Amino acid sequence: MQASWMILASLFFATMSVCIKFAASHFNTFELVFYRGLIGMVVMASLCRAQGVSIRTPVPLMHVWRSAIGVVSLSAWFYAIAHLPLATAMTLNYMSGVWVAAFLVGGTLVMGRLQDASRQGPVVLTVLSGFAGVIMILRPTIEQNQLFAGVIGLLSGLGAALAYMQVAALGRMGEPESRTVFYFSIGTTIVGGVAMLFTGASEWVWPQALWLLPIGLLAALGQLCMTKAYTRGATLLVANLQYSGIVFAALYGLFLFGDVIPLIGWIGMALIIASGIAATALRKRALPQAPAEEH
Repeated sequence: MQASWMILASLFFATMSVCIKFAASHFNTFELVFYRGLIGMVVMASLCRAQGVSIRTPVPLMHVWRSAIGVVSLSAWFYAIAHLPLATAMTLNYMSGVWVAAFLVGGTLVMGRLQDASRQGPVVLTVLSGFAGVIMILRPTIEQNQLFAGVIGLLSGLGAALAYMQVAALGRMGEPESRTVFYFSIGTTIVGGVAMLFTGASEWVWPQALWLLPIGLLAALGQLCMTKAYTRGATLLVANLQYSGIVFAALYGLFLFGDVIPLIGWIGMALIIASGIAATALRKRALPQAPAEEH
């Protein structure tokens, strides 16, 4: 089931990216961040109400950290997109899976559990294989004058990994997924709104403004499914399955925008799918709950 939640989240996020592509010609980046967060707040508040979940939390600082690192990561990614080739920016952001693997295995070693770390090794290899598939699809490049932007892009992936691990920690504290997504939506709304004070707001043009609604809905649903995956599933497995978003995005590009996928791209997609299947199978034989994840 954990695999289904992450794959569904990746589909929602990829579909949201298509909507952003259409809306970006009428709204700037921070407007999209603001409306994405605002709509997500309304959706998650309604869901909390329907589920009988209070928005009051016993661990407010954990939500502040998750929202802060998530918004910083998102902002760093947007900066990388603005100053790097899109494929490079996406690749650096998708390094989050590699960072998660490094944190978990490193944490297990620090805790003196060498045998446990060795049992995690095969799953880590599937994460690295999935990331290799991402590189094969996107084929990133970087120029010498783009090194600073490259570092920012690398930090966006690092921040995303920390945010995902915080999501898992919130789940183990018993926080409902809808409440976790609600507080993250508050953070994106605040940052987007403050940035709009400096970047300005675009005039609403119909029917183009209607793209804002599916962006917010898909973002909220994607965050909810992703939160369920990291809360209920094995962190390394979920991090690997996140790469399926690249496959969905490539297929959208092929069928909606006429993008051409070369042979190496198809091989990369096959590698991502194979690594996801392998991670799912291997996880059953690895640690049921890695000590670093619990920590």
